[in-house]
Amino acid sequence: MPHLVIEKFKQPQLPATYEDMRYLYVATNRHFTNEKLLCVEHASKERFFLVVKEDAEKTLLKSDKTTRPASVSLLHKALRGYAKLADLNVLASNVPQESFNPHLKETPALKTIEYFANEFPTDKEVHIEVGFGSGRHLLYQAKHNPDILFIGIEIHRPSIEQVLKQINIQNLQNLLVIDYDARLFMEQVPSNIVGKIYVHFPVPWDKKPHRRVISKSFITEATRVLKVGGRLELRTDSENYYAYSYETFMSFNKIELEIKKNKEIAVSSKYEDRWKKMEKNIYDIAMICDVHSEELTIEGDFHFDSVELDKKALEALHAKKIVKEGYFVHFERVYVIDENKELLKLSFGSFDRPEHLYIYIEGGRASYFPHEPLRSKVNIAAHKTINGVLHHG
Repeated sequence: MPHLVIEKFKQPQLPATYEDMRYLYVATNRHFTNEKLLCVEHASKERFFLVVKEDAEKTLLKSDKTTRPASVSLLHKALRGYAKLADLNVLASNVPQESFNPHLKETPALKTIEYFANEFPTDKEVHIEVGFGSGRHLLYQAKHNPDILFIGIEIHRPSIEQVLKQINIQNLQNLLVIDYDARLFMEQVPSNIVGKIYVHFPVPWDKKPHRRVISKSFITEATRVLKVGGRLELRTDSENYYAYSYETFMSFNKIELEIKKNKEIAVSSKYEDRWKKMEKNIYDIAMICDVHSEELTIEGDFHFDSVELDKKALEALHAKKIVKEGYFVHFERVYVIDENKELLKLSFGSFDRPEHLYIYIEGGRASYFPHEPLRSKVNIAAHKTINGVLHHG
């Protein structure tokens, strides 16, 4: 994770600007005062936190996992910029001095979940690849099918940067990339618009099967978003994953499957090439959709009523947990910005796929930071509980 080891954290008069980064405020943990959050805003209006961790000998200035920006180059720039703005004595660093790459200067293909939640592109047939890795298959498909919109989902940052670079080099106009959990992303896809969903060589997660992409809920969502004749294609070298997936598909009352072994495809990953040399078997399961689904509708919003809790009651939320049927809410930490502003760090929603966000509170008004939760039924239910706690106590 990008970080600076500094002799001492110093805070100039804020807000302050360095190049295209604006440093807005510092929030201090109410229970552990050696931890602080530094709010950063890029010229693009993207906001995120840097974390300050202090001890007797040195201080760490690093990325905040909850709000980290989609582009790691922004994070690098924010760390370097603050060090210069505040004249910090940097003892050690893993942040490159220059993160400029001519092929990553602009990355319009990199989208946030809010983009898809608010304006999902529907003017073309959509193909989705889950966990694209090196991107060899995804880039090949996009280049050879210009009339189809491809969406690549990946959480490995170096892989994302590599594909974004190739998108710019090859001038691909039909490929978008998102850093997000594929299982949650599927809930934002409109019904009946997807031609293919590729799940090629997913992590088997033999010891943590609940983390597998293929599941009954994922297959249900895939069926909804696929058009009639659309395909969900799993490709794996793991016999265990193949057997588990086949059993999961067959647990549905009605389903059409196509199964092949050691099938040749137009382009393979470097890992697949390696496995073939090792004479490992490759398994393919394709589910063919034969139903037209209803449009997805989710009622509710993320509006907050006024916050009625006083500072002492807000402070008491530290580590508070609420467990309901189907979801949970965990108020993890409480931060103070000044006399009128507070921050709450929390996780909530699905037990398997929770949201991790902050709530910014000022003058009795609350809002999520850096963005609203993903619009899903379970998140809206959790929000009602959060709103009730802040409004009624």
